[in-house]
Amino acid sequence: MTTMAKTVVIEEFGGPEKMKLVDRAVGDPDPGQVRIRHHACGLNFIDVYQRTGLYPLPLPHALGMEAAGVIEAVGEGVTHLKVGDRAAYTSQPPGAYTEARVMPAAQVCPLPDGISFEQGAAMMLKGLTVNYLFHRTVPLSRGDTVLFHAAAGGVGLIACQWARSEGIKLIGTAGSDEKCQLALDHGATHCLNYRDGDFAAKVRELTNGKGVDVVMDAVGKDTFEGSLNSLRPLGMMISFGNASGKVPPFDLGILGAKGSLKLTRPTVYTHIGDHLTCQEMAAQLFAKVESGDVAIRIDQRFPLSDVAMAHQALEARQTTGSTILEL
Repeated sequence: MTTMAKTVVIEEFGGPEKMKLVDRAVGDPDPGQVRIRHHACGLNFIDVYQRTGLYPLPLPHALGMEAAGVIEAVGEGVTHLKVGDRAAYTSQPPGAYTEARVMPAAQVCPLPDGISFEQGAAMMLKGLTVNYLFHRTVPLSRGDTVLFHAAAGGVGLIACQWARSEGIKLIGTAGSDEKCQLALDHGATHCLNYRDGDFAAKVRELTNGKGVDVVMDAVGKDTFEGSLNSLRPLGMMISFGNASGKVPPFDLGILGAKGSLKLTRPTVYTHIGDHLTCQEMAAQLFAKVESGDVAIRIDQRFPLSDVAMAHQALEARQTTGSTILEL
């Protein structure tokens, strides 16, 4: 069966205006694939990186990395999903900005009835990112201290709540007093307005000069040096994004001089690359949401046809919490 689905594609890299809404044919799934009809799609900074060419894609290419909907067809060998199941995912390859698609089934996860399609679309990439940051990158224990940049964003608000639920002290940063208050309301122990000066010096004050155990930084270029300066000796720097631009090359010896620091650059897609691991991580995320420990805050909603406006708002730092595209 072939149907048509409105899909956002780019034919060249560039600004939000490069995205086009086109009709694309959607066929039947091959072995190991499913066809899913979306109810909502998520918006993330990786979408911007791919649109601009910072993370190059072969062109033309559809965009979007997460969505939620209903399974319409199941290919041979797929056993964890069936037709009619509610499901959500974040998955390679890009192509989630669409009404329906055929895609690999391994990272598509059954969505509990207690979680809406909108929540599912808003939480998969961000929530699984928080899962690997807190559980799979460095051992974190109750009482440890984390510095988390962009604490009022989609990943940040989940991280604030996750930290609170596990007794981890989270010092957030954000770009306004209002955003700082939002982070505090969601569980941050402290939140610093990075426009008010040297956040690293304030982190030192808050930790009695010791520094934090871990920095979780998706901002990139603008916060990298200050992040290193915020760490205790033997601390871990997790650079997991570059909203302000890529971190420039630096002298590796700096890590030794600043206290034998550790540095890693993980991605969610490495962590969820294994089917069973992905399903297990998603189940942990769903449990956090269903228990009430983590609430998924959706502060912006755009029709799929207004995807360019959604990207503009994200890049202009005008968003808080999660953003979804409605179908």
